[in-house]
Amino acid sequence: MGIIQLFKKWSLLFAIAVGMTVYCVFRFITPLQGIGSVAGPILQSLMPWCLFLILYVTFCKIEVKELRPRTWHFILQGIRIALSGLLVLVIMHTTNPDARLLWEGCFLCVICPTAAAAAVITEKLGGSITSLTIYTIIANCVTSIIIPLFFPLVEPSANIPFLSMSLMILKRVFTVLVMPLMLAFITRRYLHQLSDSIRASKNIGYYLWCFNLTIVSGVTMHNIVESNVSGVILALLLIIPLFVSVFQFSIGKAVGYPFGDSITAGQALGQKNTIVGIWLTITFLNPLVAIAAGGYLVWQNIINAVQIRYKEKYGYIKW
Repeated sequence: MGIIQLFKKWSLLFAIAVGMTVYCVFRFITPLQGIGSVAGPILQSLMPWCLFLILYVTFCKIEVKELRPRTWHFILQGIRIALSGLLVLVIMHTTNPDARLLWEGCFLCVICPTAAAAAVITEKLGGSITSLTIYTIIANCVTSIIIPLFFPLVEPSANIPFLSMSLMILKRVFTVLVMPLMLAFITRRYLHQLSDSIRASKNIGYYLWCFNLTIVSGVTMHNIVESNVSGVILALLLIIPLFVSVFQFSIGKAVGYPFGDSITAGQALGQKNTIVGIWLTITFLNPLVAIAAGGYLVWQNIINAVQIRYKEKYGYIKW
């Protein structure tokens, strides 16, 4: 099997491996450290633009008339809020610092909103990008309410003004989701030839996401390398998100199955915007919790890679 074919079959895993390897090369090889310190911030600055392009390409394929909420959208939001609230109660009654750190990691993996790029993977799996897009907007709006409510309970010493945090999150929602969605609608309405060309393309958004994932994986590796926790706690911060991700993907699929939307619902609850989680954690909570978000990022993309390979091999997703 050629390297190109292997890359096509396991693109997400390649992206993770390349991102982490490249970071380690420029971090630990002394003559390259100067290049890494310059190139790293430049690559990170490209991520929002790349994500904007990913969503624009994906949203050009949306049928506007199908943009409406579904029942399972609100069921999953209720589950997400309930799980987040339960974890807040556990954290509030946990006094051991290491145990508290691990519970905060679980909390972050649950409360994070759906990743904007989840629509790309959903399309690849044969789910509904239209339904996923509406859910993502709902999830991010709910996030602007529950994070300012829950974070002060998790970290009482943090100065978290409700209104300012809500506006910060809503600003990100508008920039990352609403703007490319509006631009896509304008393209479909007035630029038919461009719209048709984009809709005919199959993997542009997917490979752009692989590029973004490479950069995010490098950032994840940076957080792991620079952490100052014990080896056991570090391992748990990386392993526990595996079980949280499997749990959330499974719950999402189970809720979506009666509505004929198991693939979309699984991605909706399981694929998280861990970048927002890392930003919020470093800003308002214990920065070490960001390691759990990075671990979740890796595991959710491994799950997605396996699902995509299964879909390509058998033509459907069995679970």
